[in-house]
Amino acid sequence: MKRFFLWQRFVWLFFVAVMAWSHPSVAKEPLVKAIHEVVHQPHYKYAHWGALFVDLKSGDVVFEHAPSKLFAPASTTKLFTVACALDALGADHRFQTPLVRHGEINEQGELIGDLILIASGDLSFGGRTTSDGRIAFANSDHTYANGNADAELTSPDPLAGLNDLAKQVAASGIKRVRGDVLIDDRLFDKAESSGSGPTHVTPITINDNVVDLLFEPTEVGHPAKLTIRPHTAYLHVESKVTTVEHGKPLATSIQDLGHGRISITGTIPAGHKPLVRIHEVHDATAFARTLLIEALHRAGVGVDAPTAASTTSRPLPSPAEVKAFPRVAVHTSLPFSESVKLILKVSHNLHASTLPLLVAHKHGERTLSAGLKRQHDFLKHAGVDVDTISFGGGAGGARGDFVTPDATVQLLRHMAKRQDFPVYHDALPRLGVDGTLSKNVPHDSPARDKVQAKTGTLYSDNTMNGSTLMTSKALAGYLTTASGRHLAFALFVNNAHIRDGVTTKTFGDDLGKICEIVLTHE
Repeated sequence: MKRFFLWQRFVWLFFVAVMAWSHPSVAKEPLVKAIHEVVHQPHYKYAHWGALFVDLKSGDVVFEHAPSKLFAPASTTKLFTVACALDALGADHRFQTPLVRHGEINEQGELIGDLILIASGDLSFGGRTTSDGRIAFANSDHTYANGNADAELTSPDPLAGLNDLAKQVAASGIKRVRGDVLIDDRLFDKAESSGSGPTHVTPITINDNVVDLLFEPTEVGHPAKLTIRPHTAYLHVESKVTTVEHGKPLATSIQDLGHGRISITGTIPAGHKPLVRIHEVHDATAFARTLLIEALHRAGVGVDAPTAASTTSRPLPSPAEVKAFPRVAVHTSLPFSESVKLILKVSHNLHASTLPLLVAHKHGERTLSAGLKRQHDFLKHAGVDVDTISFGGGAGGARGDFVTPDATVQLLRHMAKRQDFPVYHDALPRLGVDGTLSKNVPHDSPARDKVQAKTGTLYSDNTMNGSTLMTSKALAGYLTTASGRHLAFALFVNNAHIRDGVTTKTFGDDLGKICEIVLTHE
């Protein structure tokens, strides 16, 4: 009888081994079970999941669930937008922003005419350049400051590009501008950003078209210390933010009073870390003009025109004429690869929304729709099944943005074969280390720094119930398993309630946990 049971067990083990070989899903049962435990938590009762993990080398599917279904991608949209822009512009592309003169310089160093800055679409304009020639970023970017208390400012001077131009003007021998200072912002048609943060996509962008407001608590009952960056005559700020006792609520409210004035009221608890808030300027061109005149003054160049005037009503000469005017200065940006890093690390909506327009300009076109059509052609050439997906913008917040796990992984596999892949890959947030993935796994997680991927978060007010609906939480990119396999993956969860202690971080942590499961089971 004992021999019979031994033989029976041998047959059973042989059967399981054969089934595991011929049916990979049997071999992956522990993996599937572990993922199942994550996605079947109570807060996902009404949600929809999609996932695809593929071996980059062999193309073998490691795990999948609804890979051909459409999901709102949120900011994983930027994977597609950045890939297209990298292809169109090149990782080494540098934006050049010239300052030209329309008029002659007399013997006294006076320009009898105008200075004209020709906007080039430079996304950062020197305002994030570090001393070692890199782009500065904080894990929580200032453009999101009005929605959280974690945002931080980077250390470089946001006016560095304008100061550079102003110093060159002074070095050229111009001591005074008798005419005006103008901004030629006709590079492409203006558009709206498709994500949170600054809303206006413009050819000229200084400090992301916002004024930073940094509040620091003082003594209880006293006004909070306010630092305005950049400090400019363009905006007058009235602050009524008061320091309150430790443990009391943090609250701020910004009211636009019109005519370049805002009022800020609220409270900041004693001992609270410095709090960043932002105010988006209404007219990016007028803002840039004021800041440039102020930079010229600092460089010792006088300007007769008023500093904080609106954009001039005087028509500019034709673009061809302006381009032919003598140059007196030019600002050159960091390589585009650095902009890619900023966009992907912090999920910069304004810059991502600008990319399709820069792609359109590269091809002699002007509109968002033209740029997205160019993106269609790039993705089709890359082997992405473009007929299955939809994009209405570049950042991930457009109503028409929908992708499949299949299409996302198709893009990721294509990018892994390109020469500029290191730029694309290294610009992605590192799980547990930096960017929008810096806090999604514990420091001792086996997945820490084994995943480089783009996050996505999109939520809407559930006004009827006084709560919030998470429209999309997403994660897509690359990971290296414990056995050394390199995978491309896409994870999407759509339509889950944010309530009863569940936050967007809960969902982000769960996506990180799934990556950890795949990493340790493969």
